[in-house]
Formats: sequence, C-alpha cells, structure tokens
Amino acid sequence: MKKRFLWSLLGSISLILIGAAFILPPMARQPALAMPAGVSVSDCVPLPAPSGSIVTVDTVGELETAVNTATPNTTILIADGVYQLDGVYLRLATPNVTLRAASGNREAVILDGNYVTTEIIQVVASNVTVADITLREAFYHPIHVMTTDAGDTLNTLIYNVHIIDPGEQAIKINPAVDGTYPDDGVVACSHLELTDAGRPFIRNNCYTGGIDAHQAEGWVIRDNLIEGFWCAEGLSEHGIHLWRGCRDTVVERNVLRDNARGIGFGLAESGDGRTYSDNPCPSASGGYVDHFGGIIRNNFVFASDGGLFASDSGFDCGICLWQACGAHIFNNTVVSTQAPFSSIEWRFDNTDIELRNNLVSHNLRDRGGTAVLSHNLQNAPLSLFVDGANGNLHLLSTASAAIDQAMVLAEVTDDVDGQPRPFGPAPDLGADELDAPPFVPTNWVNLPLVMSE
Repeated sequence: MKKRFLWSLLGSISLILIGAAFILPPMARQPALAMPAGVSVSDCVPLPAPSGSIVTVDTVGELETAVNTATPNTTILIADGVYQLDGVYLRLATPNVTLRAASGNREAVILDGNYVTTEIIQVVASNVTVADITLREAFYHPIHVMTTDAGDTLNTLIYNVHIIDPGEQAIKINPAVDGTYPDDGVVACSHLELTDAGRPFIRNNCYTGGIDAHQAEGWVIRDNLIEGFWCAEGLSEHGIHLWRGCRDTVVERNVLRDNARGIGFGLAESGDGRTYSDNPCPSASGGYVDHFGGIIRNNFVFASDGGLFASDSGFDCGICLWQACGAHIFNNTVVSTQAPFSSIEWRFDNTDIELRNNLVSHNLRDRGGTAVLSHNLQNAPLSLFVDGANGNLHLLSTASAAIDQAMVLAEVTDDVDGQPRPFGPAPDLGADELDAPPFVPTNWVNLPLVMSE
C-alpha cells in the first residue's frame, strides 16, 4: 500500500510539473545573443537589466531629445522599429549614460543613416554604453568615440551592436583635443560588416575598415564577427586596427572573414603618435613606435571571397605588425583559400614581437624588425579543419600536426570558443583547442530497484 501510494504521489507530482511547463508563462528575460561559430557564447551573455533613471523612446524625435537631455545614470531604451534618421545624429555627451534596445534584440532596433547622417552615434563622455542595436549606412562612422576639451573619454562599452555598410570605418576611436585620450574601452560581441550592396558607397581610395583606433590605451576587442572590408580598387584598413601610439590592446576570440587586412598593430613608419613617460619600448631608443605592447590571441582570420582575391590589393595580410613593440601574437589561426601577401607579417626597425603557437595556411613574412618565433606551423593544409574551404577553422580530430603541438603560455588559458586549454598533454596550435569527445557508455550494469516498506 505504501509502495502504491508513493508511486501515485510521484506520478501526480510529475503530471503537475509537466502541466505547469505548458500553462505557466515563461519568466521575462532578454533574448540570448546570436553568435557565429567561433565566437564565445559564454562571454556574450545579455547585459544586466537597466537601473537608475530609465527613459523609453519610440520616435526619432524622442530619441534625439532623450540623448540631448540625459542626466548621469540614465538608460535610454529604444522600442523595436526602424528609425530613419534623415541627418539626425546622437551625441552622447553626458557620462554614465546607456543607449540600448528595450527588447535586447539588436536586429529589432535599426538606426538608419541612409548615407545622409554623418555619424550616427558620437561618444564624447566617459562610462557610456551602446548596446543591442543595429546601425546602418552612416556617411562617415556609425560610432565615433572621441575626446573633447573637457578631458579624456574613458570606459566606453560597445556591446552586441550590428553595424552594416558604413561609409568609412565602422567604429572610429581617436582624440579630438591634444593631450586627451579615449582609453580603456571595450568592443565585444558585435557584428561589423561591409556588404556587396554597401561597397560602392566607399570613397577616397577605399577609406574604410572595421575598428580604427588612434592613440588609445587599454582597449579590449573580443568576441566579434568582422567581415567584408575590401574594395575592388584601393586598400581598405584592417578589420581591427590600432595605431598612432596605441598601447596594451587585447584582441581575442574574434572571427574575421574576407577583409583585405585582418588585424593590425601599427601602420606608419614615422609620425606624431602618442608617447608614454614610462618608456614602454626601450629597444626603440626613442624612435617612433606605432603600437606599444598588447596581445593578439585566439582569433580566426579567414579569406575565400573571389572578389577580394581579384581586387587590386587582394588579401594583403591576416595579422600585420608595423612598428609594433612588445606585442604578443599567440595561438591564432589564419587561413585563406588563395595565397595572401602574408598570413602574418612584421615590418620596420622598431618592431619587436613574440610570435608563438600560430597556425597559418601560408607564410610568415619577415619585413624588418625583430621577432621571436616558436611553435608556429606554416603552410597548413585545409584538411586540418572541419571545413577549411568555407571558414570553419575548428580542428578535426585527425589534425595531428596541430593537436598537442603548442607550448604552454601563461597568457593563453582558453581558446576561440572560450573553452579552457590545454585539453590533453599540451595545447593545440592555433585558435581552437580540440574538445574531448562526448562520453558514450560502452558497458551497462543493471542494478535492482529497491523500495523500502
């Protein structure tokens, strides 16, 4: 009797729980962020719910007014819809302000410049967040982070933003007043793209690119998809580019596809870049340095677009280090289906880098400077990858030339997917650490069910 009552009770509880799953409404929550393969889902969770003063807008006029009258600790929530700006731009000049979609769905809130609005969002105050929205067709830069005579612009967060077809660089970061700097920002979990439809609108000998930063220190650029920055004529800037004296940049777990140049630290051989009183590059003996320190790790860089290869400049370089002093380039995968000029290259006398554990389909090119090389694999065949011809650069279990072939580096504790490494006796070369196979039991033991009276 006790047994029958117990089973009856358990059955009733089960039916109640199953029924509740269909009857009770789900708890309100933000949608999960849609991330492409190779971008870490675990590091791209929705932002916390807003706090402080909250203003909700659903017209361009309301949006413009809310930005212009915002007080510190205000969150401006934009209702779903397409907002035709017609020349209106948003200048975030108040510190501690957040601009984001009310729904958390970046594809549901579109601010359209239609190549009339010059810059859709300008960030000129510290501790500003821009999140969960789509920006398209700015004449210049969809997002421009810069300083003013009020001082530095610090701690900008650009998160879960989709930028489509900018007229110039998608995200521009630079000082606008001498002696002030745009430092310690983050660009994360975003998608920046130049499409075939937008490419004809690029001007000035292909003056475009993904992220372009000047004289900025301490930025983190992670878990983004950046693609399509090239022109039939002229040479685009990089998908991710920091120069003119930038310092201590972290570029990690990004996926870059079909860009004329992938990731760049430095570009100019000389100029008026930012300098630092602590002399972070003594080996340059006071000479010009275009990027100080920093690390480029766990990135996928891929090119296969026939139009890119047929363009005037082709696929120039996957990772490019020019007058870059103290940079570490660790555990990246650079693959192209046709030969680039360089998979990874370093250039100019004051370049002084470490290049370790990288996996490339073509060449490492020495164009001057100093490089310490270790555990890199050149001329890697596409057969090492799940789908090398189409950009899935995760390793196959048969990729013995890369698996367990890397050196342990204190600076590299995870892979492009945010999974810990090493798995096995040593880390794998490149950005992907091969997972353990799923557990499949082979021996079953049947145990009797024992019920107490």
